[in-house]
Amino acid sequence: MSHKKTIWIINQYASTPETGAGGRPYYFAKSLAKLGYNVYLVGAAFTHLLRESPKFEDNFKVEAIEENFNFVWVKMPPYAEAHSKKRIANWFSFAWKITKLKGLLPKPNVILYSSPSLVGYLGAEKLAKDLSVPLAFEVRDIWPLTLCELGGYSENHPFIRLLQWIEDRAYKNSNYVLSNLKNSYEHMQNRGMKPEKFSWIPNGFFKEEVEGALPLEKHTLDQLPKDKFIVGYAGTLGIANALDSFVKAASQFKDYPDIAFVLVGQGKLKLALQKQVADLNLTNVYFVDSIPKKQVQSLLQLFDVCYIGLTKDPLFRFGVSPNKLFDYLYVGKPILYAIDSGKYTPVADAQAGIQIEPENVQQIVQAVLKLYNMSPEERIVMGENGHKEAIHSYEYGSLTQKLASILLQE
Repeated sequence: MSHKKTIWIINQYASTPETGAGGRPYYFAKSLAKLGYNVYLVGAAFTHLLRESPKFEDNFKVEAIEENFNFVWVKMPPYAEAHSKKRIANWFSFAWKITKLKGLLPKPNVILYSSPSLVGYLGAEKLAKDLSVPLAFEVRDIWPLTLCELGGYSENHPFIRLLQWIEDRAYKNSNYVLSNLKNSYEHMQNRGMKPEKFSWIPNGFFKEEVEGALPLEKHTLDQLPKDKFIVGYAGTLGIANALDSFVKAASQFKDYPDIAFVLVGQGKLKLALQKQVADLNLTNVYFVDSIPKKQVQSLLQLFDVCYIGLTKDPLFRFGVSPNKLFDYLYVGKPILYAIDSGKYTPVADAQAGIQIEPENVQQIVQAVLKLYNMSPEERIVMGENGHKEAIHSYEYGSLTQKLASILLQE
């Protein structure tokens, strides 16, 4: 690349692995930098998702992450929790503050603004206009639709109407529209987006992370069952993950002492799930504490089946892109996929496991028995299919090349 091109990625909830989850925007920024692009990832220095908020006096702090990659922290006032009104005030503050980045950073060749917060899009649009550069709009959660369908807000609520106006404006005025939700273009076209603007780029896995997996610590190993056929789940124990169905299914395996159901992680539902297990008097369900991300592959190696589920939710018709799916595919174990994600059927398409209806206890039972009764060779083939699909379709290196080709038309 003779002239190093510059990309700004703006995501209010972006973070580094040291301060938060890192995740998609961080992996894209890191991978774009490796390709030789000059990348500035812009995020808020306070959000409810950060484990540790950077402290500094000025409005902005530019932190060098590695060659070609800088993180730009935008100073934000703190707020108590996710539903705080101050969080909404921060959306407007962030939108205003990012317009001041002009002149502070090298001029970009393109700006990528990433949702779910829609308000910040207005700041990114002003920046792109003032700098005369193309603007890409990335949708990771369909707002305000999610707030109406899941949160119960009326479409006529004044704030929802404002968000709707911004969403429609973004589809109209952005040069490119991206999403990790494969079928979201159906909704976007209904809101006025020209179909040729749309590109699907799923979430994925970061090669360095999975290849450099760390071994499990002794206290984790001690919590896992020994010499069992393990049906395991690793991730958040939340309402959306429909794990009560998983536990109910486990209750039907009392005559199979060599089958164990393992839940690894924390979440709002953990205590309720533990009570459910106690009430059902189950001895085949094991709860394991959360583990660091870098140990996940070592954990999944010990599973015989990897379980992933979500509730029945009409929003999922637009597709899903849960990060644990790509960890599951990469590890090469059969997957039990209890999600209705519309036309997006990644596990069935890859022949990497069994897809069933969400929250269907009997189908979970039947699928577990089917996998349990398979020969080890059959399960190995399923796992290998998943691993190949992970490498082919979901590795952040190749996903980033696709992103660069869209943003810079190279």
